[in-house]
Amino acid sequence: MNVFTVKIPDSAKVNEFELKMMIASKLFEDGRLSSGQAAEIVGISKRAFVELLGKYGVSLFGYNDVELADDFKNASTFN
Repeated sequence: MNVFTVKIPDSAKVNEFELKMMIASKLFEDGRLSSGQAAEIVGISKRAFVELLGKYGVSLFGYNDVELADDFKNASTFN
């Protein structure tokens, strides 16, 4: 596993957990990590990671709000 050191200004007001969660959730969203791998980076259970994804703007199902709205719109045309 790679280890990186990142210097973040105090003005960013981000703690270690939040930074790990931001990085892990983005890598999960991009399909570069599984939920288990991402949870391991953060140091929490897979279930806890999945439950926190929404707080970081990441869908567990790979949909964003625009794609979901489009799907609903397309589904309503079948009536």
